[in-house]
Amino acid sequence: MAPGHLAVNDDSAVEKLPMAVLTAMCLALVLVVASVTAINLTLPDLALGLHASNTQLTWVADGYTVTLAALVLPLGALGDRIGRRRLLIAGAGVFAIASFFAGRVDTVEQLIGFRVAMGVGAAMIMPGTLATITAVFPAELRSKGVAVWSGCAGAGAIFGLLVSGFVLEHSDWRMIFTISAVAAGVAGLGALIFAPETRDENPPKADYFGSLFTGLSIGSLVYAIINGARRGWTDHIVLAMFALAVVSIVAYVVAGLRTKDSVLDPRFFARRGFLTGSVTVVAQFMAVMGFFFVGLQYLLLIRNFSPLEAAVALLPVAGVMLPVAALTPTLLRFVTVNVATAFGLFLMAGSMVYASTLTATSSYDQFLIGLLVSGVGLGITSSTGTNLIVSSLSPQQQGTASAVNDSTREVGSAVGIALMGSIFATNYRSNLPDLSQLQPDVATHIRDSAPSGITITEHMGPAAANLAEGVRNAFMHGFSTSLLIVSIFLVVGGVVTLFAPKRIPIGH
Repeated sequence: MAPGHLAVNDDSAVEKLPMAVLTAMCLALVLVVASVTAINLTLPDLALGLHASNTQLTWVADGYTVTLAALVLPLGALGDRIGRRRLLIAGAGVFAIASFFAGRVDTVEQLIGFRVAMGVGAAMIMPGTLATITAVFPAELRSKGVAVWSGCAGAGAIFGLLVSGFVLEHSDWRMIFTISAVAAGVAGLGALIFAPETRDENPPKADYFGSLFTGLSIGSLVYAIINGARRGWTDHIVLAMFALAVVSIVAYVVAGLRTKDSVLDPRFFARRGFLTGSVTVVAQFMAVMGFFFVGLQYLLLIRNFSPLEAAVALLPVAGVMLPVAALTPTLLRFVTVNVATAFGLFLMAGSMVYASTLTATSSYDQFLIGLLVSGVGLGITSSTGTNLIVSSLSPQQQGTASAVNDSTREVGSAVGIALMGSIFATNYRSNLPDLSQLQPDVATHIRDSAPSGITITEHMGPAAANLAEGVRNAFMHGFSTSLLIVSIFLVVGGVVTLFAPKRIPIGH
């Protein structure tokens, strides 16, 4: 949809709206992003309160994210047709209801189900945020609007942690979902009051096959990664789901090349900016959200930080990321955007490798070094990745650009949480000390859940000091290995960004 084609009658009023629209859309965006990170601080409490295993904890975190990733493209296309504000407001309602009931569950399975429902609401909300901004803002201010949106996306992750940490200091994890329900109502009301309706004036036909195949590929891939840790990586169901993911991706490309109305035209990936921007966003969010998943458990369980202390301990990331992001346009006067982006990804990879060398006795100052380096890399890539995607498509395709940016963020987040959570769980279990002398149910709790394992062994007293140390060391093995694996993906993303050809042979 072309910027300025708004479903409002008073053009003079529209000119006065951009900042109010930006505020409303960023509020909705922060709600969606904060809900990805806020849950991470509750994981130890959930493990004990709902008797959740490592695998179930991964699903609690990823049920929301993978649903958002799988549905954001088709629901973004739906918003292009029926109106982005309308879909956003409906999504806020779905989110609020699901979040309200998530705080009142009795089992971990129920919580996973409501987290999935929250993901549906988030997928209805998120595409309209950036697309509305790019539609409302005039061309000369659009890049600033995108930059603010990108900054709010990063700040939203930290904000979610801070709110979660503060709530857990004064209440329990259930209150976090109640607050999320209220925030969703406020976001929906803000969109209703301040956001004009925008839509694509000539929307393409619905692409049911493309929506099916993209959703299947993401869902089956995440399912295979998470369950590979529990069932084994050669289990026939796990292998079948990996195969389904590959087949779905191939089917999406084949079907997309045969239609003019693809939910995401695979030909777009032939454009260097689109490809490298997508790779950058996927890689950085794999690392960031995966790190939040395992890194917060490190601060809570190994460093014995309180939830609020753990959230505050990550604030230096934002303190470095925001000024670096502001200085990135100056950097781009001296190097190309691809070089700058690759450099940012390499910095993030280096920080992950450094963090993998931490031990159970390492100080927070040592942890902070890796955090600051990662913040510099994230500051560089946070806006360049989004701008590479947005600038590679025409003004009429900004709805697609927004949906792709959202989708790559959430695909990266979902895969990062699944991958690092599964690698962590596998290595934790394989490095545990001998548990054969313990009661079977106690050994099972220690083996299946790192939070339970550390809590149980710490309460066994001095006689179990060696066992407690062994469990903590097993945790660190999982922590370090997961960081090393994700650093490989960051390096690969940097190489692709540097050396991708100007034109990739996809379609015609």
